[in-house]
Amino acid sequence: MGSGTEQEDRFRRVYAGNFEALLAYALRRVDQPADAADVVAETFLVAWRRSRELPPDDEIKLWLYGVARRVLANHHRGGVRRERLGERLRQRLTAIVTRDPGSEVPQRLAVQDALSRLPETDREVLTLTVWEGLQPREIAEVVGASAAAVRTRLSRARSRMREMIGDDLGPPGHVLDVLTAIVPEEGR
Repeated sequence: MGSGTEQEDRFRRVYAGNFEALLAYALRRVDQPADAADVVAETFLVAWRRSRELPPDDEIKLWLYGVARRVLANHHRGGVRRERLGERLRQRLTAIVTRDPGSEVPQRLAVQDALSRLPETDREVLTLTVWEGLQPREIAEVVGASAAAVRTRLSRARSRMREMIGDDLGPPGHVLDVLTAIVPEEGR
């Protein structure tokens, strides 16, 4: 890429275009909002350090998810709090994050419990599909697996969720989309 100014401008665009999606991704995978902020900060730190090597714009989102996934793995393995995020990011997090009024809904708790009992690979593929809206070929790039393996894991994860929760979803409610997300067709 060209001059430092062009790299800074591109990084700013990448940050602005992907911050909220990465924050949502991290918030769903850690217990504390501050930990999610640390994961996002570290993800963008990697992107900043590698700004000369960033993939093209149409691939950057999946690349960032892959980086965030590895940062989360380090976070979970290490079990220690990450370095505190600057005041600016904390203020932004406070402005964005609001308490989910449905967080105490029994069905949501059942889904959270079932998700926690899924093997990590199944849970990751399922949540990338439902929460992040990624297709199997995109998930394959994020997790470093083939699209066929991702489709197999996704099918297995859905089956296990049905076994744990059941098919009777009752009336439409807060968590219906967690169990019945439609995955768009894609070329194999």
